[in-house]
Amino acid sequence: MVADALWTLDELVQRVADVLDGAEYPGAPNGRVRDVPDRRAVRWYATIGLVDRPASVQGRTARYGMRHLLQLVAVKRRQAEGRTLAEIQAELTGATDATLRRIAALPAAPSAALPKEAPPAAPPKEAPPAAPPKEAPATRTRFWADRPTPAAATEPRPAMEPRAATDPPQPPELPETPETLTGVPLAGGALLLVPGRPGPADLTAIHAAAQPLLDLLAARGLLNDRSPR
Repeated sequence: MVADALWTLDELVQRVADVLDGAEYPGAPNGRVRDVPDRRAVRWYATIGLVDRPASVQGRTARYGMRHLLQLVAVKRRQAEGRTLAEIQAELTGATDATLRRIAALPAAPSAALPKEAPPAAPPKEAPPAAPPKEAPATRTRFWADRPTPAAATEPRPAMEPRAATDPPQPPELPETPETLTGVPLAGGALLLVPGRPGPADLTAIHAAAQPLLDLLAARGLLNDRSPR
């Protein structure tokens, strides 16, 4: 596997699981945080700015690259240390690849931490074309008495059978990655959507300014603690 390979969302989730499947990763400190992110968690991280947009979209299938892998592994490393999602967001939003690689603790050659893929199978060898059947020797006839009748003139041509209808191919799954908004997680499961990507100072100011609103929502019983991690 090369460093610039692109993966589907399912392949990206599997590679994150492969990297974290080691003795150096203790897993989540409590039952509220997943040890390995799933498809829903990856989309959530993209909503709050912890994961970039897909590297490319081929048809209707989103593709992800090595930076997305580094972002997801770095998030899980920090969660294993007991960091909150707000703290991780303040640290990793807009982080460089070098910073993400240091936190993710990947080796210098990140492909070495991933399972080797089997080389593509060689195409089956084509059988040599069969020799054309030998024609039977023509029978000599008397031109004044015997006249052979062409087979094409006597045998009716078979009727063409209609082709069986096939179902049209189903389109691949549409990517659900947001395009313009960034979510800022607040206490009690509240989420604030803002255009653009706030920095660490912006996040601190937003959390302070949102406290009166959170108090009002809590008083009315509109908060919960079920935001995905």
